[in-house]
Amino acid sequence: MRGLTNIEGLYFLGIGGIGMSALARYFLAGGYCVCGYDRTDSPLTDLLEEEGCQIVYEDSVDALPALFSDPAERDRVMVVYTPAIPKDSIILNYFIKNGYTLYKRAEVLGQISRETDTIAVAGTHGKTTVSTMIAHILTVSTLDCSAFLGGISKNYNTNLLLTESRYTVMEADEFDRSFLYLSPVIAVITAVDPDHLDIYGTPEAMVDAYSDFCHCVQKDGTLLLHENIISRLKLPDEMKVYSYGVGEQASFRAAAIEKGDGIYRFDLITPGEPVKNIRITMPGIVNILNATAAAAASWCAGAEPDAIRNALLHYEGVMRRFDVRYSGKRMVYIDDYAHHPQEINALVSAVRDFYPDKHITGIFQPHLFTRTRDFADGFAAALDRLDEVLLLPIYPAREMPLPGISSEMLAARMKNKNIRVVTKEELLPVLEDAAEGVLLTIGAGDIDRFVEPITTLLKRKYS
Repeated sequence: MRGLTNIEGLYFLGIGGIGMSALARYFLAGGYCVCGYDRTDSPLTDLLEEEGCQIVYEDSVDALPALFSDPAERDRVMVVYTPAIPKDSIILNYFIKNGYTLYKRAEVLGQISRETDTIAVAGTHGKTTVSTMIAHILTVSTLDCSAFLGGISKNYNTNLLLTESRYTVMEADEFDRSFLYLSPVIAVITAVDPDHLDIYGTPEAMVDAYSDFCHCVQKDGTLLLHENIISRLKLPDEMKVYSYGVGEQASFRAAAIEKGDGIYRFDLITPGEPVKNIRITMPGIVNILNATAAAAASWCAGAEPDAIRNALLHYEGVMRRFDVRYSGKRMVYIDDYAHHPQEINALVSAVRDFYPDKHITGIFQPHLFTRTRDFADGFAAALDRLDEVLLLPIYPAREMPLPGISSEMLAARMKNKNIRVVTKEELLPVLEDAAEGVLLTIGAGDIDRFVEPITTLLKRKYS
């Protein structure tokens, strides 16, 4: 990747994505002209425009600002794109045809990772929560950090932190093998469950990519792996490798776990002195494991035990990760990004743990036709654990429909008979008669656009 000398502006194709928006903010803070395209507006694009980005929602060359529409100026600009942009995009092909140099978002992050001491968090599940926890711990500690996050931190109300610290926390995305561009000094891998089989083809190929990611860690760096996956990866020789979990053999172990008054308590056993009396308010064993991974990575970076304890106690979470949007005596509403069977299982387990004996209604929007096809039985089994299910149509993202793959197909595989497929237009009227208890919105598509309307509906009905 060429340097930024003589570069005046950057154009982001897919600027509204959570990762792209953080990168856009990074360059905006550096004084560059930042513009971009996305298919639709969103709260993220609204914020970017308020901060000074010029964004268009029409895939047309006519919509390009002057700096980016003249091929004679191509050496003064950088074009950054996400693989989610369709290959037939008019703007993308204009840049290609006219000789602009294009970079994947991951290439740009990779360059930043080589210029700082990067802590990268990878894994099929949990990477956003773990990376946000690490960023919060380091911010509270004397180390501080910058961070590119895969979600909006509720502690800081942003997905980008910028400081003068030598540390940068990044979420390492396995989609399209993007994480192989990174060069971290500390890397965490939370899980290697099959996903993105449209990219990898087989689960084994995806695990091989995670092994390759392990070899991207700098030679004097540190690997921190969930205890259940360490034997599945081909690890570099002569590298510091730790495991984390709850097992007796884990290098970093959550021990003496207790639950009470909405708080989980545990001690972190480390290769050195233990960090005792860690408390978190996030529910479920999955978040004890997330906190263990984050505390372990922060410990490896040099964070003080008091900072680890204090930060985790006051960690507020990430928007769309077990995000409690309404809580009353008769109804609780939680929004979550879960879009893989294992993530839905973890979410339901946490809800059952925190709200025992309550009726749980889940609204699920499947994400991608290929993912729904590849994991249909897993989705059906996970959703069967709910008391009631409302299924929205599949969110296609970058894909075209596949014959026979639909939400109706998914419903037919479920044993739960308390299930209904609804359109987006039908959803809010149906929720007027929703059973009291816990209501969940689940998915990674545009289901988030219902969060505010649902919250408003519940406040009107129950407050």
